[in-house]
Amino acid sequence: MLASSVQRSKPTPYPSKARSALIRRAVVVVLILVALTLITISFRSPTSGALHGLQGAGSSALRPFQIAATRVAQPFRDGYDYLSSLSSAKSENAKLKKQIVEYRRDILIAEGRAAKYPQLLKLLKFEQGRSFPDGYRAVNAAVIAPPSGPFAHTMTIEAGSSNGVRLNSPVVSDGGLVGIVTNVFPHTATVTLLTDRYVWAVDPRTGVRGGVAPGPGGTLQLTEVSKQKLVHKNDPLITAGTRSARYPDLYPYGIPIGRVASVGATDTATFLQVQVQPIANLGSLEAVAVLVPKTPRR
Repeated sequence: MLASSVQRSKPTPYPSKARSALIRRAVVVVLILVALTLITISFRSPTSGALHGLQGAGSSALRPFQIAATRVAQPFRDGYDYLSSLSSAKSENAKLKKQIVEYRRDILIAEGRAAKYPQLLKLLKFEQGRSFPDGYRAVNAAVIAPPSGPFAHTMTIEAGSSNGVRLNSPVVSDGGLVGIVTNVFPHTATVTLLTDRYVWAVDPRTGVRGGVAPGPGGTLQLTEVSKQKLVHKNDPLITAGTRSARYPDLYPYGIPIGRVASVGATDTATFLQVQVQPIANLGSLEAVAVLVPKTPRR
């Protein structure tokens, strides 16, 4: 029995890859043929045929699933539409905000130009008027850096040596003295205001002379006026001009400075206490005119 050979069963061969691929292709071909056949029958069959009835029954059977799928997908569709509309609204909102900023900027630019227009007209009138100093020409300039505080007495203008501005050139605005150029650059210049300078002045009505100098708190006062002199409230004060050929005044004769605001006296004081109100609004200047001599100073 041990020596007898036992016949084993033949192993089942596994399908090869080529055979599996052939089967899949055959199934695909059969499904395509069936689909084409059904389509052909559907087009050629009457509207009330058995095939149409079968299609109607299939549609009725699948209707609940279609409705359920629609209801399940509806929230996602609504969410997508909401996000899409929200993104579009945000984009439109950003665009409108940008346009509003641009419109406001244009309005501010227009208002700024309109605000400077009256002062420029006054400068032009002063330049062309009878009171314009002889031997000088005007260089009109915008103020680009006004005084930074109540105790600041300088400002920067948008005109310099390239425009003909020179050191120690008088500066006017609104027909009144503002100050004098104390520093010059190619395209800008620094102006020291009247509130930090000493200007020799005269009252054209009475002939009283004195020095307009800074007073307490940024005010102006007419100094060195004897008590025996007559000075009245609202009297005009103008630059006195040169009193000596050897020591010429930096300010030409006849530039309006201001008016007498008040006149007072004390028993212990040697001179009158004369307060001066400047013509130029030194705290809110937008444009000025620099008076440049037509011939160089010697």
